[in-house]
Amino acid sequence: MFDVWKNVLSEIEETIPHSAFTTWFTDVNLVSEVDGKIVIEAPNVFKVTQIQKKYDKLIQEAFSHNKVEFKEIQYIVSNKTRIKPRSREITLNEINKKVYKDTPVVDIEHSIKKFKTGLKPNYTMDNFIVGSNNNIAAAVASAVIKNPGGNRYNPFFLYGGPGLGKTHLVQAIGNEIVKNNPNLKVLYMPTSQFFSEFVTLIRKQKGDDFTKKYQDVDVLIMDDFQAIINKNASQEAFFNIFNDLYQRGKQIIVTSDRLPDEIETLDERLSSRLAWAGAYDLQLPSFEDKCAILKAKAEYDNVEIEDEAIEYIAKIVKTNIRDLEKEYTMLLTWAEVKGVTPLEIINSGGYSSNNSDKSRNIVTPKQILQAVANYYELSVKEMCGKSRVFHIKNARQVAMYLLSEELGMSTTNIAMEVGVKDHTTVMHGVKKIREDLKLDFTLREQIASIREGFYA
Repeated sequence: MFDVWKNVLSEIEETIPHSAFTTWFTDVNLVSEVDGKIVIEAPNVFKVTQIQKKYDKLIQEAFSHNKVEFKEIQYIVSNKTRIKPRSREITLNEINKKVYKDTPVVDIEHSIKKFKTGLKPNYTMDNFIVGSNNNIAAAVASAVIKNPGGNRYNPFFLYGGPGLGKTHLVQAIGNEIVKNNPNLKVLYMPTSQFFSEFVTLIRKQKGDDFTKKYQDVDVLIMDDFQAIINKNASQEAFFNIFNDLYQRGKQIIVTSDRLPDEIETLDERLSSRLAWAGAYDLQLPSFEDKCAILKAKAEYDNVEIEDEAIEYIAKIVKTNIRDLEKEYTMLLTWAEVKGVTPLEIINSGGYSSNNSDKSRNIVTPKQILQAVANYYELSVKEMCGKSRVFHIKNARQVAMYLLSEELGMSTTNIAMEVGVKDHTTVMHGVKKIREDLKLDFTLREQIASIREGFYA
């Protein structure tokens, strides 16, 4: 039966885009087939939900093509994802002892007795929720994990605003690489720590000790690289470390809150090198993404929270994933203190949200239209007119998309707001922007800037 599953996966891979297959079917496995019931497992709630929603029919057809008779297909979350996280730092030596019991300890201990990864084990790919806001970056992360140091995604430059999961994703990459290759040395380093250590050792005239630290590193992860602004000496040190590691085929991963060429005073040579393999961003999560994140977190934490309570949190938090998780934690705490369910405390009016003022001051359609028009240097009247000029039409479609995503307006109502007669025009416009966002990073930046404007 498991050979049949390989055939099913092969058929699906030929049917859908490779990026979609990599995103949704990595770590998806057939568990059993008993009495016509097929059980398939995925690593988290979001994947289970999305696969069932988007690909159930395709999976059924693939089984039928392989002459498998079945009554139903059930999708479940893998038990492996329900392990409670630990908060303290993990070393390669610990991973070797706890996870790789069959690996000879002597082969690893020789080179890593004093080496610490800087990684926290609670950051994993299993609990990193993949959605429309981060699926491309997650697919690249999977490729880096499979082939660290491969030329295609080296360096891997990840950027995005605060609280969107950059640190989680790059530390998850590090943990997965260590798990798959316990002999490799992975070093996670916040840029502020890099600079602090550099200054300390230079003052002590031990500059050589600083560079030696990185000579044996196989994977270097530098977080919050924008912190290196105006620090010319440390930039030069990193430039030399970068060149040495890259020439020896070592993996380099860098995160920042902006693109390399947007980091003021960053050396042009370094800026160019960081973007050699492209730059990949994390966007604000959609309403559906936020719901999936909260459901997965609740399952991971083994707590019960009603769907209506999850939707309430997803609706009121308009900022980032960090704030979303803070709101979730606060609601659960209030519910525990009051001895009621999360939804009951919301309905009772006894819950004071950090985002209450923001949620009740939700932007209006007119504010969204004005924000989009201002960004594209148009008047609202001009944007909502009948012009077919590309930049005006594009702005109009962005406005349609934001009215749909931010306010959940119907296509009919959106058509009235933007001045088009047919609601199918709105459907086409919203769909086009959604599709373009998958690969158009400039458009992603534009929409993120517009969103920041009306939620500032």
